[in-house]
Amino acid sequence: MSTLLFRKPRHEAAAVSQRVAIIDIGSNSVRLVVYQGAARLPAILLNEKVMAGLGRSLGETGAIDAASMKAAVLALARFAGLARELGVDDLRVVATAAVREASNGSELLAAARKLGLEVELLSGVEEATAAGMGVLSAIPDADGIVGDLGGGSLELVRVVAGTVTDRVSFPLGVLRIAKIRAKGTHALDRAVAKLMGEAGWEGRGEGLPFYMVGGSWRSLARLDMHFTGYPLPVVHQYSMTRERVGRLVRTLGGTDKAKLRTIPRLSKDRLPTMSDAAALLASVLRHLGSEETVVSAYGLREGLLFSRLSPAQRREDPLIAAAREEGQALGRFPEHGDLLNDWVAPLFADEPPELERLRHAACLLADVGWRANPDFRAERGIETALHGNWVAIDAAGRALLAQALFTALGGGSEASVPLGELANAESLDRARRWGMAIRLAQRLSGGVAGPLKRSTVRVEGKALLLCLDAADTALYGESVERRHKVLAEAFGLEARLA
Repeated sequence: MSTLLFRKPRHEAAAVSQRVAIIDIGSNSVRLVVYQGAARLPAILLNEKVMAGLGRSLGETGAIDAASMKAAVLALARFAGLARELGVDDLRVVATAAVREASNGSELLAAARKLGLEVELLSGVEEATAAGMGVLSAIPDADGIVGDLGGGSLELVRVVAGTVTDRVSFPLGVLRIAKIRAKGTHALDRAVAKLMGEAGWEGRGEGLPFYMVGGSWRSLARLDMHFTGYPLPVVHQYSMTRERVGRLVRTLGGTDKAKLRTIPRLSKDRLPTMSDAAALLASVLRHLGSEETVVSAYGLREGLLFSRLSPAQRREDPLIAAAREEGQALGRFPEHGDLLNDWVAPLFADEPPELERLRHAACLLADVGWRANPDFRAERGIETALHGNWVAIDAAGRALLAQALFTALGGGSEASVPLGELANAESLDRARRWGMAIRLAQRLSGGVAGPLKRSTVRVEGKALLLCLDAADTALYGESVERRHKVLAEAFGLEARLA
C-alpha cells in the first residue's frame, strides 16, 4: 500500500466516504479499479485497463519485451495520478504470473516504486485464493471449481460452503496457448491432461459447475449470448453447457475476425486470443468432468477486498447490501425499504428464503423511480433490476425483481419484455403481488415510517385484512382503498378494513 503518495489532504477528508483502489498488473492487462461504498459490495467508481501484454514474449525470451514494459509503466504512471486525483484512501498494487516469472520483472517493480507504488508479487497459490474468494463474494453459495484464466497462468480453485479449499496454478495463460497449439492438433489437450493428471485434478469437477473468471472467458460468454439471442446484456452468472462451449470452438474456427468485430459488447482486444481461450476451456471441462459453466464477473481484485472483511461482513447477503445502499442513495426515506419488507412479509409467509430475499431487495429498491418522469417510473424500475450491478442473483431473479418494481411503480400487472423470456409465468405472478403490496404500503404511508409502524396487513379467512389505528382511519382514502382491493383480488380475497 502506498501510504505517502495517497494520503488524502486534510480539507478533503470528510468530503467522501472511504475510497479503495486496486491496480492489477496482469499478464495480459494492467487495470485500475476504484471502489467506494458498502464494504460488502462497494460500487465501482472507475475501471480502466491497458492491454500491455506483459506475458506476450515470455514463451520465447523469458522476459517482458520493451514495448510491453513501456506500455505498463505508462499505465502505472497514469493510474497513480488518477488515484491521487480521486483522493483514494487505500491503494493496493498487485502483480501476477508475468511479472513473477519474467527475468526482467524486477525492472517493472523498480519503475513502479519510482512512481510511489509498492507492488505485491502474488504467488500462484495467492492468485488462485483471491480468484476463489472473488467468486464467493458475488456467488456466496458457489459449490464447484473456479477457473481464473489470465494471460500467463490458469488457476483452478475448489470452492464449497463459503470457503476456498484446494488450489493449483498452471502455466496455461491465454498468451501461451497459441504456441502450444502450434505443436499439433491435440497438443493442447495433451498438455492439459498431463498438468491436471500430475496435480491430481483429473475428474475433480464431475457433477460440479465450473465458474469462469477472466476477460477472455467472459468474451466467450458474450459471444454465446449473441449467437443464442439472450435477452439480458449481463454476463455475470450467465451459464453455458459443455456442449455449447464445443460449438463455440467450432464456430470460432470458421468465423472471420472482421465479422466478430461487428458483434456488440464484444471486447475487440480479446479477439486475437478468443479461439485459444475457447479451446482451453473445452479441454479443461473435458478433463475436469464439469458439464456446466457459470460466468463470474468477480475475481482476483474483488477477492482481495473480500478477504479483508470480517467473518460477519462476509456473511452479509451482497444483493441485500447493494440494494439497501442503492435505495438509500436514490430513495426519499432511508429507512423505508426495510420497513416495507417487514410490512408486506405476512402476506408471503410461505415463501422460501431465495424468494424472500428477492422480495426484500424489491422493497429496498421500491423508491428508486421517484425522480423519473411519472410516465417512465415503471420503466426505471425495470432498468434498475435488469441492468443494475447486482450479484448473487441470476437472470430469473432479475426478472422477478423487475416485475415487482414495474408493478410497484405503476406499470400494471402485464409482464414486460423480456421478463417472460427469463422467468416462468407463475413466478412473475408472485412478483406482481409483491409489487401490488409495495404499492399499497407506499400509498398508505406516503413513504414515511409512522403509518407503516402503526398498521398491519394479513390474510384472515377469505379476507385480506388491513388493520389501522383509530387515529389513522383518515389515511384510508380513495386511492388506498383502490389499491387494497386490487391486491386482495390478486390473492382471490375480499378487501377488508379493521
